Amino acid sequence: MLDHVGFAVSDYGRSKAFYEKALAPLGLTILLEPQEQAAGFGEDGKAIFWIEAQGRAVKGRLHVAFTARDRDTVDAFHVAALAAGATDNGAPGVREMYHPHYYGAYVLDPDGHNIEAVCHVPAY
Repeated sequence: MLDHVGFAVSDYGRSKAFYEKALAPLGLTILLEPQEQAAGFGEDGKAIFWIEAQGRAVKGRLHVAFTARDRDTVDAFHVAALAAGATDNGAPGVREMYHPHYYGAYVLDPDGHNIEAVCHVPAY
């Protein structure tokens, strides 16, 4: 099980602003920002996702998926991420190839990484 994940970004200020807006519907906020060189996002006092100003930005496309509590939260993530400047990479919807209850939305962040919100709860 992962405890947290982090990576360097090409423009720290731009990425920080993007993730602050995009992750807000998921309840994730900046909990720590050591020397304004890294931002740790999380909830309940635990940072689980980090972006870093130092180091070489990741080349290629990462895929990071965040759990959403329900389908409405997936939808809200998608709207917030697009408003924050993301590129649409898959509108909210069921992805039956993964599982009949897999409901997700995908966006590309400022560095082109595939960022997802996903809910595994049936739509009863």
